[in-house]
Amino acid sequence: LGAAFKRGFDVVAVLVLAVLLAPLMLVACLGILLEGGAPVLYTAPRVGRGGRIFRFYKFRSMVVGAREAKEELASQNEADGVLFKIRSDPRITRIGVWLRRMSVDELPQLWNVIKGDMNLVGPRPLPAEDLAGIESDPEMGYWFDLRHHVQPGITGLWQVSGRSDLGIKEMVRLDLYYVQNWSPWLDLKILLLT
Repeated sequence: LGAAFKRGFDVVAVLVLAVLLAPLMLVACLGILLEGGAPVLYTAPRVGRGGRIFRFYKFRSMVVGAREAKEELASQNEADGVLFKIRSDPRITRIGVWLRRMSVDELPQLWNVIKGDMNLVGPRPLPAEDLAGIESDPEMGYWFDLRHHVQPGITGLWQVSGRSDLGIKEMVRLDLYYVQNWSPWLDLKILLLT
């Protein structure tokens, strides 16, 4: 019953949001095209419910070929564990800085919600390539397994609690708390904080 309510709420909310945010998304598309040309969208394989891989959408905020340049920047990674983060990442475009600061780059994931790959609220879907071999660590394996009992989300407890300023251990703790304590009220609180 809870899952059906969550799905129904998400579909209605996404349809309303898509209409309200259409002008903003159009501006984002034009900005990306004017600065760096096509493609406007970035797609990548992410791990969803049950470990299923799905195509994840974002507005492109980095230069074309950013994924290939990641290996060259590995020594500058400021995150721990499976996360990859560089505060002043040279791959981010000028329009990308704004898209990320305002979280506009995440808006194409409304399509992921309509398709049923994601919910509005849930643990953040992680890149499939970053999770190779994670099962070898019992604590991380437990987190990995438990978080995939629910759909990933556009926003979640981790995002509203500090986002990329938090390390992998804190992300794990918040994901576990969310999965073990889910309620419509917790989702509503996270959406309001978002």
